[in-house]
Amino acid sequence: MCGIIGVLGHHEVAPLLVEALKRLEYRGYDSAGIATVENGVLDRRRAVGKLVNLSDLLVHEPLAGKAGIGHTRWATHGAPTVGNAHPHKAGPVCVVHNGIIENFQELRRELSDAGYRFDSETDTETIALLTQSYMDGGMDAITAAKSTIGRLEGAFGLCFLFEGQGDLLIAARKGSPLAIGHGDGEMFIGSDAIALAPMTDQITYLEDGDHAIVTRAGAKIFGSDGAPVSRPIKTVHLDATRIEKAGHKHFMAKEIAEQPIVLAEAMTHYVQNGEITLPEALDFTKFDRITMVACGTAYLACLTAKYWFEQIARIPVEVDVASEFRYREPPIPARTLAIFVSQSGETADTLAALHYAKGKADMILSVVNVTESSMARDSDLALPILAGVEVSVASTKAFTCQLSLLSLLTLKAAQQRGKIDIGTAAKHLENLKKIPSLISHSLAISSDVKKIARKIAKAEDVLFLGRGAMFPLALEGALKLKELSYIHAEGYASGELKHGPIALIDNRVPVVVMAPRDALFDKTVSNMQEVMARGGKVLLISDAKGIAQAGQGVWETLTMPEVDPVFAPILYALPAQLLAYYTAIAKGTDVDQPRNLAKSVTVE
Repeated sequence: MCGIIGVLGHHEVAPLLVEALKRLEYRGYDSAGIATVENGVLDRRRAVGKLVNLSDLLVHEPLAGKAGIGHTRWATHGAPTVGNAHPHKAGPVCVVHNGIIENFQELRRELSDAGYRFDSETDTETIALLTQSYMDGGMDAITAAKSTIGRLEGAFGLCFLFEGQGDLLIAARKGSPLAIGHGDGEMFIGSDAIALAPMTDQITYLEDGDHAIVTRAGAKIFGSDGAPVSRPIKTVHLDATRIEKAGHKHFMAKEIAEQPIVLAEAMTHYVQNGEITLPEALDFTKFDRITMVACGTAYLACLTAKYWFEQIARIPVEVDVASEFRYREPPIPARTLAIFVSQSGETADTLAALHYAKGKADMILSVVNVTESSMARDSDLALPILAGVEVSVASTKAFTCQLSLLSLLTLKAAQQRGKIDIGTAAKHLENLKKIPSLISHSLAISSDVKKIARKIAKAEDVLFLGRGAMFPLALEGALKLKELSYIHAEGYASGELKHGPIALIDNRVPVVVMAPRDALFDKTVSNMQEVMARGGKVLLISDAKGIAQAGQGVWETLTMPEVDPVFAPILYALPAQLLAYYTAIAKGTDVDQPRNLAKSVTVE
């Protein structure tokens, strides 16, 4: 969620800090700020809203200094105001923080009783004031920061900057990701490697419980017990062009258009010489059931995969929302494979669920886009989806890459368990390998979607319907639309329509029906007719034959290529994405950074 950057450099850091924060915009934020040390003097600038507001402020009130920290804040405690924006300053210390301090009320009372005054509503200011109180008591900066870190409960990524200390940053991580970048006589701290990419490709990832004393000479890292530890320096190759819009108006448009390429690349990685190549340790004959856990769009990818695993591999699957999973305290029987899906690999709820399952499930498998993420490191096995950097808050290419990898896992499971023969497996693979090309051709529907979206933009409510594996796609379509356009939207299994939702139907409610010609097509059409009989405006998404068969009397249609029904959810994700995208444009909302949302949800 919040973005953190710290720089000990050779040059003026304010421009570097702002540029790095721009690369962290994808995480979501509502205010931003930086602090620097110049000739021993600690100063800061903060602004509400987009980074351009901070940039404007710095033009009129510049900050000098070659050491500094910066932050983009997504509000948790306190409204988005300048007073609540980071960095927070207390006497000789500034701090930026990602996460939630659970015992901040207790610490706040303690500090108030000691005479310290609070200027914000945030939990983060407590960290700065507590550190100041220790320094007022005679501690040096390093000891005061360590003492403060030891008092904090909850999740946090922290970076401290001190007055009179132009060659010192202190970083700490518990639950929220944090990385250290190594340069030539320069050092950097960031929420993730993306922020540091223009400055260095030499990255050290802090482990949970670590804190680090960082100077231009390097970093000394200490583990949760306070003892010095060694963490490897890794070379991270980030394609900078993937963090640019490359001529597209929005990152989302670019990432939608990239799907044929990244899906083909992922297919090449996992399928060689007609065989699915996965680690030997992943043996589905050792499991009797699968538990899948995720949040948001990744959860809907899991719901889709449930149909595949159960129908093709004939293995029972339970799918859980990560934020409920560990609090439900489900029993995990022997011979269970637990699969955790997350684009960032840092999703707080999913990571906590993973830790609950560890030691209970026979294997922990994570499906992630960031191979050095916390989830990947904490799993028995981690498989990358290979989507590349995804900047837009609304997941597009990560979702289809998740589906593709989960479909490959399904086929591998079915083969290993003897549920499909070699010929059937080869046929499935051949159909799956056609998906990138089909998506590429389907991008041509954009102009039609754009026209329909202008009509959808006038609606207050929209329903999405689907049956079988298209039901999760209906949920995903509704989620995308509400995320981006702020229109109320709901997804339903088509057969559930007459069990309540049909009461919502009238001539003001568009109903999006996702209906490839599969075994349930006729039933879906029957449900669609029930909508039309009550004046509902149906947008039918099907192939040409499906539209010819069922399209009479519908409000609008979108024609998709014919596709193997098994893998139709991957292809039909495209019209759902485009519809949300163009509706958001028609309504004038922020496509890449919708209000109140963050790309990587690193707090509960």
